[in-house]
Amino acid sequence: PKELEEDAEVDKRPRLKEQVTCLTNDTTLNIMPSMHGNVLMPLTDGGMQYLLAGARANVGANYGRYMFEAKIVEILNPAETESRRGRTQVVPRQLLRIGFATERSCLFVGETEDSVCFDSEGSFIHNKKIVGTAQKFARDQVIAVVLNLDDESPNANTVSLFRDGQRVSQPQPLPECLKGKTLFPAVTFRNLTVHLNFGPVSGAQMPFKCRMIQDAAQKDVAAVSYPAPKDGKYNVIVPICLPDEGTFDWLDMFLEKNPEYVELSDRKVLEWAERSGVQRARVNQSRSSNDKPDWNFGIAQMDDQSIRRIINSVAQAHHRHFVYMEVKSNLIEEERREALKRFRAPHFKITAQVMMGEPKMDLKERAYADLLQQKQEKADAEFKVKQAEEIQRRLTEKKRKAVEREHRRMSKMARRAEEARKAEVAREEAKRAEEAKKAEE
Repeated sequence: PKELEEDAEVDKRPRLKEQVTCLTNDTTLNIMPSMHGNVLMPLTDGGMQYLLAGARANVGANYGRYMFEAKIVEILNPAETESRRGRTQVVPRQLLRIGFATERSCLFVGETEDSVCFDSEGSFIHNKKIVGTAQKFARDQVIAVVLNLDDESPNANTVSLFRDGQRVSQPQPLPECLKGKTLFPAVTFRNLTVHLNFGPVSGAQMPFKCRMIQDAAQKDVAAVSYPAPKDGKYNVIVPICLPDEGTFDWLDMFLEKNPEYVELSDRKVLEWAERSGVQRARVNQSRSSNDKPDWNFGIAQMDDQSIRRIINSVAQAHHRHFVYMEVKSNLIEEERREALKRFRAPHFKITAQVMMGEPKMDLKERAYADLLQQKQEKADAEFKVKQAEEIQRRLTEKKRKAVEREHRRMSKMARRAEEARKAEVAREEAKRAEEAKKAEE
């Protein structure tokens, strides 16, 4: 098809002043960024090799047409053991997704309705829906994603994928839920070292002139920042609460109000693994809880919980706020003291959050709303099951009646055939009798 994108016009408006990069708060804990050059490398020790890594840029576009590039500079192949289920645990082992996301979206691009992306397998992904619309890309190829938010363009509100300057996908329309929002460059990857290029100069020549996000007009973009605490100390909150007393309900509500905090818990690791495509085997509910869930992945490097050790070790080096959620360990003085040793760095401040007794009204309302939602979801699920059973019953009944009709039709045809055969036999007998009578005469 004819290329509808045209050369960018000369724009004399003031340019973006901020440096486009991926800030620590907008990356997952398993990413090791370079000091310069926007090179991202994931941790791969132990079970970390199975987890996705995600990063989002600090500058997003809300108008105009802009692009950014990514390049796979290294493929990592960490040692892998066969799972107890006798298969490769995660396919593909190496993966890159590149696209755009909203400011507060999940860092795993394409997993929610707040982001869209292309992946190295040639798919376009939005809200976990995968559509094959592009060609694959690999190491040493310059991959560019063009975001077109220009209302006057024939490709308005679309994203396009280019490989080494050549289009490898047709413009994909943005979902309605993303139109009118500021969209930030984002990548998700596994077992790869990725170099991001935000500009101002592209790494591959495009078939048309297109400005990169670093060269954007100030009016067309928005930047986010995370000011350091005034005293230079990042808060580590240690919730002190009783089991099954709304602990994780409080945590969910706290994180919604304070998205700059990172949850450190087994629950979060399991959610991370599931978003990475690592599924648990059958879970023993009798020994599983939010605080200590059953780690039954069937993968040695996952089930030995080495991920927890690595995350706790990496967290010490990060300059960001944390919530250390361990219900049992936080209640026991010895375990609490031992766990908090990892946050003795001078840039951390530990705060105990004691939550016992009568909860606040907003937490009660949240709990009631969650219970109502759970009941509604259960009722919806039961209704869908009954609806499916009713549809199946009707189909079975329809099939039974069709079989009966066919049986009656075949029986009727058989009777008619038998009657016709008997009539033919009778005619033959009458004919022979008549011939015999004539012979006697």
